[in-house]
Amino acid sequence: MLNEPTLERLNTMRLRGMAEAWQQQQQSAQVQSLSFDERFAMLVEAEWYARERRRVSRALKEAKLKQGHACIEDVDCSTKRQLDRAVLKQLQSCRWVEEHQCITITGATGVGKTYLACALAQHACRRGYKALYRRATRFFEELRLARADGSYSRLMARVARMNVLVLDDFAIQPMTDEQRGDLLEVLEDRCGSGSTIITSQLPTKQWHEYLLEPTVADAICDRVLHQAHKIVLKGPSRRRPETTK
Repeated sequence: MLNEPTLERLNTMRLRGMAEAWQQQQQSAQVQSLSFDERFAMLVEAEWYARERRRVSRALKEAKLKQGHACIEDVDCSTKRQLDRAVLKQLQSCRWVEEHQCITITGATGVGKTYLACALAQHACRRGYKALYRRATRFFEELRLARADGSYSRLMARVARMNVLVLDDFAIQPMTDEQRGDLLEVLEDRCGSGSTIITSQLPTKQWHEYLLEPTVADAICDRVLHQAHKIVLKGPSRRRPETTK
């Protein structure tokens, strides 16, 4: 007789995971035979997992990863890619996020740079961190438009709050003075407080030359490459199937 009011109150308090688990308990004779403490522990665990699923779902929605299905457990560490499994396992700990370190992922087009970057960001979301994905060219355009409509400070503050920022396809095209300045500001805001993943076809040793302006290039490269995890992917393009002989 008390089932319906209890269920209603659980839902009113937004304890939906607990409410669902409690309903399931009522239908299981095996669970009914357990002690109160055991059943209560099961209800608490069900609510915790339900909240975790919702949290991760919200974090991934906010991150807007280009490849939302990317999962670090599915990353290919075959010899031809020259991706060290030990390095990947180290990154799985998310210590790089805790210590606000950067990751650079370079390699030819199609080798899986974006997938790996999204997999790392997705894993960070699962571990309780917030992430944001942007293609570099669109990110700089977004900043330009934000400066024009007066929302630049709010956008910069939002980016600064992210534990992980993914800048994909960096150095695809020449940068303007304004874009170099914006990149330096973003990295300065994140220095010591956030981690950045940058993917590029251009090797990191050529980034300084690409940035052109020596003073700004020094500042950007120092903030990104100092103590960064540098991953260089090899192998054929993964966008087309390998032909068999």
